[in-house]
Amino acid sequence: MKASELVLAPDGSLYHIHLMRSTLADKVLLVGDPGRVDMFKEIFESTEFESHNRELHALTGTYHGTRMTALSTGMGCDNIDIVMTELDAALRVEKGEWLEDAAERHLQIVRIGTSGSLQKDIDCGSHVAAVCAVGFDGLMNYYKEWKTPLPEMEQAFASHMELPAGLARPYYVHGSATMLDRVAFDMYHGITATAPGFYGPQGRTIRLHPAIEDLNEKLAAFEWSDYSRIFRTSRNTREIRNLREIGDLRVTNLEMETSAIYGFSHLLGHEALTVCLIIANRPKGTFLNDYHEPMRQLVGTVVERLAE
Repeated sequence: MKASELVLAPDGSLYHIHLMRSTLADKVLLVGDPGRVDMFKEIFESTEFESHNRELHALTGTYHGTRMTALSTGMGCDNIDIVMTELDAALRVEKGEWLEDAAERHLQIVRIGTSGSLQKDIDCGSHVAAVCAVGFDGLMNYYKEWKTPLPEMEQAFASHMELPAGLARPYYVHGSATMLDRVAFDMYHGITATAPGFYGPQGRTIRLHPAIEDLNEKLAAFEWSDYSRIFRTSRNTREIRNLREIGDLRVTNLEMETSAIYGFSHLLGHEALTVCLIIANRPKGTFLNDYHEPMRQLVGTVVERLAE
């Protein structure tokens, strides 16, 4: 593979994430803020590797005998394109060489993020897990292998939203049923909308005005009633413990990374889940200014459940 395509650092690690096959654990915790990775130093019982590169801060350690890697991504799906591609490649590169016959390794990936609620009843401080994501970013359409796993849901959403011409067509992709059941069984479950920006793409007006003035209201009004069909194409056929308790799925929250994480995981054979701490309620106009301790608690919960 050309050096300009599979880009490596001088030590043979992947160029941006600075991880390699030996330093990457199979359980990966993604956070946006590089400073948030320091929380894992207080949680892991031991650490074996740490690197810093731009907004990408990696830490591999052990909790209750389970090896995990925490990695910051920065903000946005463009960063996720780099992170997810290089995480997968790191499993298949040894001493700078691509391993054609490498033993298969599959990652379990949990994004622990912050998000804004689109539903009045999901208040600041709540935890929301993404059963599936709707991406407004258009990123997955740049890959030849991409084919939507949820065509009926995607079509229903497109008809509901009636988006202006010129915007990328939203795509739908589900997360891992097993991870949802294991890590987020007692959280709000919903559809997470992934926007390609923070202001106009999330319906905010500062000096410029969003092309879709009622974006948040339209998103909040969309529901999908056939929950069981979401996972019919999943490689994992295990039933979700709380399936009958969930009912109709709503678009619960807005953030900037999940659709790409789920899209790459779907194509590359990894399991992924996003859980978010709600720090803003958009219908109510409220915001949780100091969310350090609630985030610490959520991180601890996810690490505990992932290690079980």
